[in-house]
Amino acid sequence: MGPLERIEELIAYVEQAKAVPMSRAAKIDRGEIIAMLEELGAELPAELRRADAMLAERDKIIDAGQRQANQIIGEAETEHARLVAGHEITVSAEHEAQRLINQARDEANRLRNEVDEYVDTTLANFEQFLHRALSGVERGRDKMHALREIGSFQPSDEEEKPLPM
Repeated sequence: MGPLERIEELIAYVEQAKAVPMSRAAKIDRGEIIAMLEELGAELPAELRRADAMLAERDKIIDAGQRQANQIIGEAETEHARLVAGHEITVSAEHEAQRLINQARDEANRLRNEVDEYVDTTLANFEQFLHRALSGVERGRDKMHALREIGSFQPSDEEEKPLPM
């Protein structure tokens, strides 16, 4: 179950809590709520670690592409030097070496663009996930404040403290 589902579960739990007789307060198992919040708190860092891992993977892909490009460029330069040694094919060799260098640079740029696009898409998805999670939390808080204002939710002094993260 992901963080959004956990938040929705918490909201549903509070909404379905039984009312205390002769009161507008609701009976909620504090231990159960705390356990649910601890699970949510434990899950969010995992999502953040996953985003960091994706960035690290992106860097590895870029480094591998750069190494490959450098290898291709090195091979092209070696080939270029060999061809220049023969006077009768000097002009042809320079053109071929330049073509190989350009090809290597184009390949490196293509790989870099693909990786950047992949990481950007992944980060955009993660950003949407975080926005939805924050929206769910905000809705839950708004609902709780609304209930408090109409008098159906009367927190004890202990419930007014911020929840532990």
